[in-house]
Amino acid sequence: MSKQKLTTASVLAFERKLDTSDALLFTGSWDARASFSTWEPISIREKSVRGTISNRLKAREQDPTRVDAAIENPNLQTVDIATLGKEHDTLQMRFTMRIVPGAGTPSACNNAAYQEKLLQVVDDYRQDHGFRELAERYAYNLANGRFLWRNRVGAENVEVLVNRLVNGKSQEQYQFNSLELSLRNFEHENTAVKELGVLIAKGLNGEEHVLLEIVAFSRLGAGQEVFPSQELILDRGSGDKSRTLYSVHDVAALHSQKVGNAVRTIDTWYPVDEDTLEIGPISVEPYGSVTTQGRAYRQPKEKVDFYSLLDGWMLKDNEPTVEQQHYVMAVLIRGGVFGDAE
Repeated sequence: MSKQKLTTASVLAFERKLDTSDALLFTGSWDARASFSTWEPISIREKSVRGTISNRLKAREQDPTRVDAAIENPNLQTVDIATLGKEHDTLQMRFTMRIVPGAGTPSACNNAAYQEKLLQVVDDYRQDHGFRELAERYAYNLANGRFLWRNRVGAENVEVLVNRLVNGKSQEQYQFNSLELSLRNFEHENTAVKELGVLIAKGLNGEEHVLLEIVAFSRLGAGQEVFPSQELILDRGSGDKSRTLYSVHDVAALHSQKVGNAVRTIDTWYPVDEDTLEIGPISVEPYGSVTTQGRAYRQPKEKVDFYSLLDGWMLKDNEPTVEQQHYVMAVLIRGGVFGDAE
């Protein structure tokens, strides 16, 4: 009797294993970091501004009289803004991250043979690598403060504290000088990063329950503007604000998705050429998409996207290189719906 050909499950889904909360923003002084729990929350306020016309003009609009007429009409805007207190020089960002066990195990799969093969592939990877490489990269992105995004740029000092919480209390603490850690690569000799990576790996393997509290301090200067997430308003009315910032119970915040995107910015295994050498790590995505550049770095025609690598590994026993195995497992940790439904 011939063995039935293995096919991809039409229903195949994975839950994310790095579960981040929204990141709340607070204002205080650099010298008062020890009492960070008493810092004041940052609120969002409105500001009306009178801007000038600065967009690129069409050829027919470049007549001097038309330009002068356009300049005479002010560009009036109402925007949201968030700043540090007038006597405070430091931003505090605080969030939690839960490491969910069961990395690589699907939450839904309607093909028993496919699931059996998948679990064997994941187990072989776990035996060989134990999620150590991925976990250490996640730890590195916590340590270097990548999740601060624009709030890290130009800061005089950046410090990150990572507390492991057990029954609501800090059991272990890791402290990092983030500006000493590069955003361009993962080369380091930092013992605390390695220890935190081991802890995250244990969480992914289901060996221990791991809940982390991350507290970051970015010294920007008294009264400086800070940058919460910006809300995407799809249906704008004529009187709506031109910029709406995100808040949680009147506290300025970053979306959990934006925080999670920074933590999983670990993919340095995508194909590079002369145009991509200086980009550094990108976020783990099935097609290596970077929306700010309008580009996908993992093209299906080159067989380096997630689906091509997974299908080759599962259906054709074409085992990817170790680097691409790391990438495939990182996508499974990211989570998503990957079935072959028509």
